[in-house]
Amino acid sequence: MDILKKLTEELGVQRWQTEAAVKLIDEGNTIPFISRYRKEATGSLNDEVLRNLNERLSYLRNLEEKKEQVLSSIRDQGKLTEELEGQIRAAETLVVVDDLYRPYRPKRRTRAAIAKEKGLEGLADLIRLQMTKRPLEEEALAYVSEEKGVLTPEEAIDGAKDILAEAVSDEADYRIYIRKLTFDEGKLISTAKDEKAESVYEMYYNFEEPLKKLAGHRILALNRGEAEKVLTVKLEAPEERILRFLEKKVIVRENPYTEPVLKAVVEDSYKRLIAPAIERELRNDLTEKAEDGAIRVFGKNLEQLLMQPPIAGQVVLGWDPAFRTGCKLAVVDATGKVMDTVVIYPTAPQNKVAEAKAVLKKLISRYHITLISVGNGTASRESEMVIVELLKELPVKVQYVIVNEAGASVYSASKLATEEFPEFDVGQRSAASIARRLQDPLAELVKIDPKSIGVGQYQHDMNQKKLSEALAGVVEDCVNKVGVDLNTASASLLEYISGISKTLAKNIVLYRDANGRFTDRRQLLKVAKLGPKAYEQCAGFMRITGGSNPLDATSVHPESYEAAEKLLASMGYSHADLQKGGLTGLSRKVKDIKKLADSLGVGEITLQDIVKELEKPARDPREEMPKPILRTDVLEMKDLTPGMVLKGTVRNVIDFGVFVDIGVHQDGLVHISQITDKKFIKHPLEAVSVGDVVGVKVMSVDLQKKRIALTMKGIGQS
Repeated sequence: MDILKKLTEELGVQRWQTEAAVKLIDEGNTIPFISRYRKEATGSLNDEVLRNLNERLSYLRNLEEKKEQVLSSIRDQGKLTEELEGQIRAAETLVVVDDLYRPYRPKRRTRAAIAKEKGLEGLADLIRLQMTKRPLEEEALAYVSEEKGVLTPEEAIDGAKDILAEAVSDEADYRIYIRKLTFDEGKLISTAKDEKAESVYEMYYNFEEPLKKLAGHRILALNRGEAEKVLTVKLEAPEERILRFLEKKVIVRENPYTEPVLKAVVEDSYKRLIAPAIERELRNDLTEKAEDGAIRVFGKNLEQLLMQPPIAGQVVLGWDPAFRTGCKLAVVDATGKVMDTVVIYPTAPQNKVAEAKAVLKKLISRYHITLISVGNGTASRESEMVIVELLKELPVKVQYVIVNEAGASVYSASKLATEEFPEFDVGQRSAASIARRLQDPLAELVKIDPKSIGVGQYQHDMNQKKLSEALAGVVEDCVNKVGVDLNTASASLLEYISGISKTLAKNIVLYRDANGRFTDRRQLLKVAKLGPKAYEQCAGFMRITGGSNPLDATSVHPESYEAAEKLLASMGYSHADLQKGGLTGLSRKVKDIKKLADSLGVGEITLQDIVKELEKPARDPREEMPKPILRTDVLEMKDLTPGMVLKGTVRNVIDFGVFVDIGVHQDGLVHISQITDKKFIKHPLEAVSVGDVVGVKVMSVDLQKKRIALTMKGIGQS
């Protein structure tokens, strides 16, 4: 297989782009580095396309390796024909390679293998030829042997039938046809093990749907229901059509002696050997596709969450709500440093509201707190009531935000949090994390395993290795898009930078602790174990503010400094101009980009990136994202009435809809059919993303089940 040709077709790009990307990946370059600093080579392929290319490249190379192993095994058996070799080399999936290899794969002792040991292959061949003129019982007499354990003609015929059934099952062409027919016309059916039992799977108690139409979230729900022993799930194939197909292939002559036996062989082969294997393969395949889809959605949600804009320059009070153990508070200054921590008891059973308010007023006054960040866990609603009352009593303007605290408890109990806050307990650490999530969501959320951030569906049921790799890729892309301040970034943030491993991230922090601030990017080369290759990969994503070279504060790569310096000089600018906050209007001064690029010795795309960066150094892509909704008043679920129009923040996007936080503690669901009336959408992600601020209208409220149905139709979305 020409892997490069296949990748080019699948990704819809040009052959030279594929060749360049594969070469760069093979040379050990990271996806963020290729995406940002090798645009000329790849024709500006973005990180998403490059990750897909890398994943498929790995699959196709494994496929080619598997083909060679299979060919070698069949060749060693002396059974490799030109036709078979051609079929194996042309196979495009591992499943087809397995089908073709099946007859030659060393087998465990099957019923057919035992029958062959008893010398019954000759009888099987005789039945297969369908030319006997005598009843099979007479033919089988010749194979009766006490020594071999064949005591009657019937036993001999049964053994021959086992050999034939396995041969039918091993035929690759039959399997390929049956698999396709089963997928095209089969159904997945589920029933309840106990119809009277209440569970979240009630809609699947009597469920059937064609395999072709099954949505990914349904497949994952059925799998979980089956694993929890609530549902019985089975695949229903067009059995009659399959049996007729096999009979047509196997019974090639009219023969009254062999026909009934071969019909029984076909049925046994299909029901005992082919059907269970194909059901397993198809369900595995459906699950894998559903998981891939869910991982993609999780990745998109995670990206939106990580790329939420930071709320800079404010002193934030982080509030980790609880009942019995009290609400843990942490005051965090504008740089993220924890100034104070305290525990208050405004919620049940203590209900010390007045005392709590007095503590809060002192904290707000002493530290000039302007924003309260409240976790959305247990006692969040009760805490919010206290906060709203308090805000009305304050002489200064303070606002609050309900923050998704998913993963905060995981972080606060982690080794990393213990190292960061050795003197704090888990509640104080959690409160500090909740505050910092507002100030810089990306820097704080990278400390938590992405799977614990709570923006996926069925993530615990998936292939954990695949999920972890995909989510790590998303975090890596986000961190590199934003870049990091080399003098303040934590090791947990640095390890996501292109070319930087966990060890190198720790070494950078150790070097910084021992030698003080970095003043020049080249100092990175003095960090233990950080060589020229790692430097090339990471340097452009590391920023130094107030260093010896103002270009170090930009995302211009050191390899382009010479060109950048020449550009500044040719346009009449100095370092001092750049330090004032960017060269506004630089792009308007560049008249002929091609001519200028040639004179500077860089590519046009690279030059455009340099110009863009010098105009607005270290611009933060997160600034363009919707800001969180700041609140000063509280709304309860019982206050909601159908028809009420509200603003909310999208918290999670799943296959069948989106969950929107409208400030009532319980997120409302906008079903996919209620997202837009402008166009048909196959997936909610086509219309909304996590973090979007959207207008919604209440359709219905179920207080008992705590369910809110919302619609976005007919509401002008800003």
